[in-house]
Amino acid sequence: MSNIIIKSPREIEIMRQAGRITAAARTLAREMVAPGVTTAQIDREVRHFIEKNGAKPTFLGYNGYPASVCLSINDEVIHGIPGHRVIHEGDIVSVDVGATWKGYVGDCAGTFVAGTATEAAKHLIAVTRQSFFEGIKFARAGNRIGDISHAVQTYVENNGCSVVRDYVGHGVGAVMHEAPEVPNFGRAGRGPALVKGMTIAVEPMVNAGTWEVRVLRDGWTVKTADGSLSAHYENTILITDGEPEILTFAEDL
Repeated sequence: MSNIIIKSPREIEIMRQAGRITAAARTLAREMVAPGVTTAQIDREVRHFIEKNGAKPTFLGYNGYPASVCLSINDEVIHGIPGHRVIHEGDIVSVDVGATWKGYVGDCAGTFVAGTATEAAKHLIAVTRQSFFEGIKFARAGNRIGDISHAVQTYVENNGCSVVRDYVGHGVGAVMHEAPEVPNFGRAGRGPALVKGMTIAVEPMVNAGTWEVRVLRDGWTVKTADGSLSAHYENTILITDGEPEILTFAEDL
């Protein structure tokens, strides 16, 4: 527990603003996901939006990452690098974005359809999103990280999908990745206790096929090992003395 940072009321208020900027950036990206748009165009507009709001794109330069947004398409799970790639009709695009405001980070993600998706793709996206909300039902002081993890995994697997195991959620605050890790799988009652003032990113990464993944030669892009579709949904949340507060909340997401 000693390495888990409990946020003060002042820090939490700063994180609320970081979260609002980050959530709005995700909404902007969602609105841009359409056939004919390049991933570089989305990255450029999101970076401009974050900087216009007085924040910094958290991802830009993070461990050498070359862009402000991760844009992962179809069988790409996470960390897709924006570039000249054109989005096509029926693609599903996972948008992962972070903004740092006054030294504190907001981190969120979502998967969106370009045009009209298949029923299978829509099912995957819906399961991924709902698994987040199933998980955070247990994001209450006195419970444990494993309670969130177990709820996510159970919901996903009961709906015929699988959770990625190589990558997990995490604490978030003055840096993007803090303790504790927040897996999307595991046993209830295990892991660190949840305490009021903790801020964590819960982020189910869900595959339509098996959970196995592989990393491309660019060192960043993660794909499903079997070529199946993948979706991602994430919010930064605050543990309170009651229901969790979603710091990156957006009405449309």
